[in-house]
Amino acid sequence: MAMLVGTSGWQYADWRGVLYPEGVPQRLWLETYAETFATVESNNAFYRLPKRETFAGWSERTPDGFVMAVKASRYLTHIRRLDEPEEPVARLMAAAAGLGGSLGPVLLQLPPTLRADHGRLERCLGCFPAEVRVAVEFRHDSWWTAGTREILEARQAALCWADRRNRPQNPFWRTAPWGYVRLHEGRAAPGPSYGDAALRTWAGRVREAGWRDAYVYFNNDPGGAAVRNAERFATLI
Repeated sequence: MAMLVGTSGWQYADWRGVLYPEGVPQRLWLETYAETFATVESNNAFYRLPKRETFAGWSERTPDGFVMAVKASRYLTHIRRLDEPEEPVARLMAAAAGLGGSLGPVLLQLPPTLRADHGRLERCLGCFPAEVRVAVEFRHDSWWTAGTREILEARQAALCWADRRNRPQNPFWRTAPWGYVRLHEGRAAPGPSYGDAALRTWAGRVREAGWRDAYVYFNNDPGGAAVRNAERFATLI
């Protein structure tokens, strides 16, 4: 199994002294980040879609083999709620194409108030180019049905395995040959860190999943917890 481990985002001021040495300017943080991790999940597009040139610049600033996953725009997932997805998906992919070979999976994180709508899900997934990997993070229990799983499997889209406070947020379905994991918040001190027992449990789950390759991102950024947990997780894997 090929495993890429990183964090959700890299532009956090409180990572100074944790990942970014004092004196390293913010404009060089991505390059510094890429010295430690081979992947990052960019959440910029969720709030405001960067220009294609911005994505291209990020690719140029990182080494060959570096992978950037992209969190899809909230306009698609939270405002449109997957309805009429053709234009927002096309706009997202036109911009993210600037990453070239650095483009990793696209993450669709659905709002917790969005109940299951299989028609919208299937239509949205069908808008993405066949070569683009898509992961879906559901946050309403109504999605946990055979119909949801069948759509994901048919589209080779990954069910995002997520954790919050050491509680899995989803069934452990393997819907694609590859996997996508997001670890949002642990229960260890200092918060919101994950303790070693929790990290070992998740490392075991990922190893036993049977994926060809997987992407694991730590989203517990305060105080640099994500950096420390990602580094430790990589050694356990």
